[in-house]
This record gives sequence, C-alpha cells and structure tokens, in this order.
Amino acid sequence: MDPCPFLRILVGNLALKSPSLLPSKSEFSLVHPSSSPFFCKIKLGSFRSQFATVPLIPPEAHTPDDVVSFTLARKDIEKLGEKGIFSSKEPRLQILVYTGRRGSSCGFSAGKLLGRVTVGLDLKGAAAGRACVFHNGWVSVGGESTQLYLSVRAEPDPRFVFRFGGEPECSPQVFQIQGNLPQPVFTCKFSFRNSGDRCLRSRSSLSETSTSRSWFSSKDDDSKERKGWSITIHDLSGCPVAAASMTTPFVPSPGSGRVKRSNPGAWLILRPGDGTWKPWGKLEAWREPDGLGHRFELLPDATGGGAVTLASSSLSTKKGGKFTIDSRGFVMSSTVGGEGRCSTPEIEVGVKHVTCTEDAAAFVALAAAMDLSMDACKLFSQKLRKELRRQRSEEFVV
Repeated sequence: MDPCPFLRILVGNLALKSPSLLPSKSEFSLVHPSSSPFFCKIKLGSFRSQFATVPLIPPEAHTPDDVVSFTLARKDIEKLGEKGIFSSKEPRLQILVYTGRRGSSCGFSAGKLLGRVTVGLDLKGAAAGRACVFHNGWVSVGGESTQLYLSVRAEPDPRFVFRFGGEPECSPQVFQIQGNLPQPVFTCKFSFRNSGDRCLRSRSSLSETSTSRSWFSSKDDDSKERKGWSITIHDLSGCPVAAASMTTPFVPSPGSGRVKRSNPGAWLILRPGDGTWKPWGKLEAWREPDGLGHRFELLPDATGGGAVTLASSSLSTKKGGKFTIDSRGFVMSSTVGGEGRCSTPEIEVGVKHVTCTEDAAAFVALAAAMDLSMDACKLFSQKLRKELRRQRSEEFVV
C-alpha cells in the first residue's frame, strides 16, 4: 500500500511581551496562561480559521509549546500555490492578535485588534517531502514595544486513505485511494450477533458463513434497544482481519427516548491474534442535545498498561463531521455523515501507525463503528432504516 502525500502547517510557541502591557510581578504571578486577555485568529487561504490563546510573558520566560495546525492534501497544496490573475505571491499565513476575551457581539468579534503578522509560505520544499521552518522568533505587532513570538513550520505527514464504497450497514467494499485511482483492499460484512453468543470467537468461526442459524426477534425490539450489531473486515482473500462488535446495547434512558452519557452504548474493536479475536479498542457513544458524544480508549493489551483515552468529543447530528484521533501527532480521522444522510466514510491513517494489513483494517473497523453509532444513537421515537432493523427471521454468523 502506498500512502498519499499530506502536509501539516504547524503554528506554535505563541507569546506576547510588552513593557506597556506587562503587569507588576505580584500581579503576574496570579495570571494563568489560559486566562490571558489576548488571543489570535490564524488564517490560511480558504481553510477554516483557527483560534489560540496568546499568553503575556515576562522577558525572561520561556515561550509555551502549544500548537495549532492546518492539514493540507495534495490538492490543497496545489490550490494554495496557484497564481491568480492579479497576484503571483506565495501563499501567506495571517495571524491577527486581539486584546480582550474571545467571543462575539451582534455578529462581530468582541476583541480589539492589536495588530497582525503575515508569514510567507514557500511550499516547494515541503511538498517535496522536506520539513521546513518559515519563521521562528519575535516580530513586532501593534507597535515596536509589543512583540509576538511564534514558530511556523511545515512537516510532511503521509497518510493512507480508505473509502467505503457504500454505507457500512450495506456490507460494501472498502477502497484505498491513491490519487484518483481507488483500489479495492477490503470487504466488510454487517450482521446481527445473537445476544447469547460469546463476543470473542475464533477467526475461523467468523469466516464460516455456511454455519449459521436463525434467530427470532420480536417485532418491536429495535424500539426498545439497539444491540448485537457487528461488522467484520476481510482482506481480498476472504480472511477476517478486523471487526467491530456492539457489546453494550444502546438503550434509551427512562423518560428521555435517547441514549445518555451516563449509560452509553459501546463497541469493542477487535484484532486477530493467536487464532482468536483480541480486544484492541473500545468506542462509547451517546446522544447529546445537538450532537453525538463519543469516547475512544485503547485497551491494555494494545498499550501494555492501562486503558488510554485517545479521543473524547462530539459531532453534529445534523451535519456530521470528522472523528479524529490526534495524540502527540496525527493518528487517524474518519468522516461521519449526519442523520438521514448517505454516509460513505473516508478514513485517513498516519503512515507510522500502519505496519501491516491488520493495522489498517482495525482503523477501518473503528470508522465503521463510529459511523454506525450515529444511527445507534438516533432518537428512539424515530425508525431505523431497514438494513439496521432485525427481521422476523435473521441469519446470524456463529
């Protein structure tokens, strides 16, 4: 598998120093960086602007190491490098520094603009796979006595890109994307698991679709709880290489009609090992007033220690969004469709996190579970699509 070129523009070490703005030493000791009365807005082309707090520091202090980033795929790099009719300038990063608290009033920023800094980005070297530093040091902003420290650099961040050929519950193929050429690399099988079955079975038993039995469920089971969903990822030879299994049912809290954070549903992400399935990660999901809350943990067998939380956030149930793991550097991201929308997840995985087919497949299974959680957390007053409803007689793989 060959990765796609990606580039990260990293902006960090933001800090201000100014004799006219600096409080006395006794007052300064009480100021925490998070409560700094300064913030900045960082703009790059048509990318969504990012915000960061800018601490005010005394001259002898070290700058903080907080970082915000922009991720560029090849098409983004090419677009930023395009020369317009009226301009032949290189891409530029803008940092606008404000005093006051970040917020808005009647649609306008509540902060007062202190000054701005522009940094040119020569992306030729970075696009060729080399790390580049565009700026690292102090620069005047809002007058000679006030200075902003910042570092701006680019780092190559190659990633494997996968895309489902259909909605996960429809058991589609999964393609690897290389340029404009999708190549099939996995197939996936969605099924319902009998609640009486053991969660972890041998790889061979999961692949033997000829050994199955019927399960009869009541007509309105899905209006009371959503359980037993399972998706298995196979390589092109038909061998199962990862799976996601719903181990804790998605059940509405009494009187609410929705899955709450206090009682989330959960999936186990499974990887093959020693002839059986081994838990690799745990994904929990619940319904918030306007979003899908989620938390992903890497389990002890995968870490060699205790469980480690790698992601905890929420996505819009209306628009969907991106599920992202960014722990000491990018790990993976996957798109999640909003409720009622056709969703074909696209997954990006950092190259250093994939050493074999099973590594990639585990992230694909996690992406499928995240996407299916949007349906599992749907209000129980709403009906699921037919692919997600148990039929009167349903076949279970055992």
